[in-house]
Amino acid sequence: MARYTGPKSKIARKFREPIFGPDKALEKKNYPPGMHGNSRRRGKKSEYAIQLAEKQKAKYTYGVLERQFANLFDKAARKKGITGENLLKFLESRLDNTVYRLGIAKTRSGARQLVSHKHLLVNGVVTNIPSYQLKPGDVVSIREKSKSIEFVTNSLALRKDFSWLQWNGDNFEGTFLNYPDRQEIPENIKEQLIVELYSK
Repeated sequence: MARYTGPKSKIARKFREPIFGPDKALEKKNYPPGMHGNSRRRGKKSEYAIQLAEKQKAKYTYGVLERQFANLFDKAARKKGITGENLLKFLESRLDNTVYRLGIAKTRSGARQLVSHKHLLVNGVVTNIPSYQLKPGDVVSIREKSKSIEFVTNSLALRKDFSWLQWNGDNFEGTFLNYPDRQEIPENIKEQLIVELYSK
């Protein structure tokens, strides 16, 4: 199972955003990483560098590696509608991301681990593929033996609601109602820059 395993605080500082969740290092050192710290002179970025950085930010945010991201972009480009928005919709409909949005896990990496360890069901069937693409109407639920895991109960106590998801606390299950509109997705990603990068 391929996933990013490198330093997380360094990446968060690079983009100056808490990509992997709350990060004390980002609060203490709110400047990019590097040998000379905040005193380093940083030249103006080229158009390509800005576009590449936006793609990298999206990849790290959703926990997707290069080939998988490129495949999702191809799929988004073939679908009717705005390519950049389609891409974000596909990223949001991944099983690991939906588990995170439902509040079953505090971070996407935590959600990915829950999925991989077979703690979740999709429409009543154990599914351990984090990249599984949900469709409107799909129901994600926690396995009976996993409902009492402290990691899960602590996370559910802090959960937030999203308009494209419906949570049933009594049954520990959530329904993926529909693909979210762009304005509903809270991530600070300029998807048009990613489209421009891939169309070069």
